[in-house]
Amino acid sequence: MAASLEPLRLAADERRRQLAGDTVTYVVNRNLNVSNHCVKHCGFCAFRRDAGSAGAYWLDLDTLQERAAEAQALGASELCLQGGLNPEARLEGSSLRYHTRLLEALGQAAPGLHLHAFSPQELLFIAEQDQLPLDTVLEELEAAGLGSIPGTAAEVLSETVRRQLCPEKLSARAWCAVVLQAHRRGLATTATLMAGHLETSADRVAHLLTLVELQRRAWDRHQPGFSEFVLLPYVGEAAPAPLRHRVGRDQPDRTEMLVLTAQSRLLLGSWFRNHQPSWVKLGLDGACEALRWGCNDLGGTLMEEHITSMAGARGGTAQSPERLEAAARCLDRPVRRRTTLYAMTCPPP
Repeated sequence: MAASLEPLRLAADERRRQLAGDTVTYVVNRNLNVSNHCVKHCGFCAFRRDAGSAGAYWLDLDTLQERAAEAQALGASELCLQGGLNPEARLEGSSLRYHTRLLEALGQAAPGLHLHAFSPQELLFIAEQDQLPLDTVLEELEAAGLGSIPGTAAEVLSETVRRQLCPEKLSARAWCAVVLQAHRRGLATTATLMAGHLETSADRVAHLLTLVELQRRAWDRHQPGFSEFVLLPYVGEAAPAPLRHRVGRDQPDRTEMLVLTAQSRLLLGSWFRNHQPSWVKLGLDGACEALRWGCNDLGGTLMEEHITSMAGARGGTAQSPERLEAAARCLDRPVRRRTTLYAMTCPPP
């Protein structure tokens, strides 16, 4: 690492210490990618499939309940649900009924687990499928057990970039609108940035400042807003060829992503206490190094992961609590297990 970057690293590390302290956190969770059937064709996605094509899948409720119960038995406090936009995912002709039944089934199988589910794109898709107001969708999903919302599908909040990267996806304005609506209902969301592809430095700054403005609006109204910021480096090893060729790199540039990690910590400032790297994309060693560049959290154990691993990520699909804790202790920093919304729990015995 170039010596010239050390002042940036030290500044971000000190800002992390001021805002989040020295304790490294993580959550024991299970990731459930319900189905890869999807009507969109994003330029970076190796996960989506057409129904009936090779590699397509759609997990039934019995299987999902079994995995939820297993996760709870292993000490999980969270289930994270995301998947493709599956137009066949309906119950009695309704997309919303299917998704409320999904949440209810998981709540029955694993009572008390926090359900962190459905990106802004998925929520908007449900509303569009049933021709319902988004607020009605959010209200019924909350009643069925929805606890918080992943901030994925943001990619880069630049219409110019999105027209090249994911032209079929919801717009940057629509992503922000869904997040604002969720925050108004008191639902916390996470915030993400997918970087290292076609975006410019100006695009990154505009994205981060947009997140600050959304957080400011939430806090001004005494809403929870964003619980964390997660940097998601682009992985393209198995992604569609056109974007791979334009980017010219299949795996993240680790130095570039660490620099962006530090810059994000400094630019987001006191509006975002919790910053998390992606060990799936960077590897656990890369994620551990990010703890020296402004991050304070190592994310979740996941137990399984398909979206990024199918794109060619080499970080693995699961971590044990012991491995995450050992990674943090290599830096001589204390470590604690957390909940989805960062309420601290007692450390495991």
